[in-house]
Amino acid sequence: MTELKLDKSKIPKHVAIIMDGNGRWAKNKGFKRVIGHEKGTTTVNKIVEACVELGVEYLTLFAFSTENWQRPKYEINSLMKLLLSSLRKELNNMHDKKIKLSAIGNTAKLPEKVKKQLEEVKDATKNYDKLKLTLALSYGSREEIINAVKKISQKVKNNLIDINTIDDSTINTHLYTHNLPDVDLLIRTSGEQRISNFMLWQIAYAELYFCKELYYDFTKEHLFEAINNFQKRERRFGKTSEQLK
Repeated sequence: MTELKLDKSKIPKHVAIIMDGNGRWAKNKGFKRVIGHEKGTTTVNKIVEACVELGVEYLTLFAFSTENWQRPKYEINSLMKLLLSSLRKELNNMHDKKIKLSAIGNTAKLPEKVKKQLEEVKDATKNYDKLKLTLALSYGSREEIINAVKKISQKVKNNLIDINTIDDSTINTHLYTHNLPDVDLLIRTSGEQRISNFMLWQIAYAELYFCKELYYDFTKEHLFEAINNFQKRERRFGKTSEQLK
């Protein structure tokens, strides 16, 4: 695949990726599903490096959903071990590339060892700003919105918020993603064309890009192709083409 020449002035500020298809990749190869997840970590590294190279400011990866807790226990345990080892292994790389790590989701449900390691890496990289990498862990957008509604409702009840002043900003402030801008480009691999309860509020005006490659097969060139497609779209945000001109 020929590397595309991208317009560096039109790089999406925030890219989010639903990393789908690792389990199917392994199954197609005759391996256990967990092997696909292990292989998928190499793709994560390549995509992170490509985003740094391109100047993407924010990258959010859907790593583990609230629904994923329903998977077989051995697969969940394997995924948690993989997450733990990846956090340990990639810290030096984050230092080298000045990558800041954060996480969104109900991370209280994660195993203690994983939570501890996650907090250590977040703390160690908190002052970096080359790329803000966010892992969505034990994340579900509906749960996130429900929690935000509860928090706002409690503040209204306690007269801390006037119900008549509630707006987009109020909602944003109470979401897991309060430190992140809205998503510009959402990519989903594996040929599936659905959102799967991922950042429903934050992708209101995102450009959606679905590709057939399973996540392990998703390369830097595929990312460039997605961004090239993004750059060809007219983002009107409710306005007409004439207004933009």
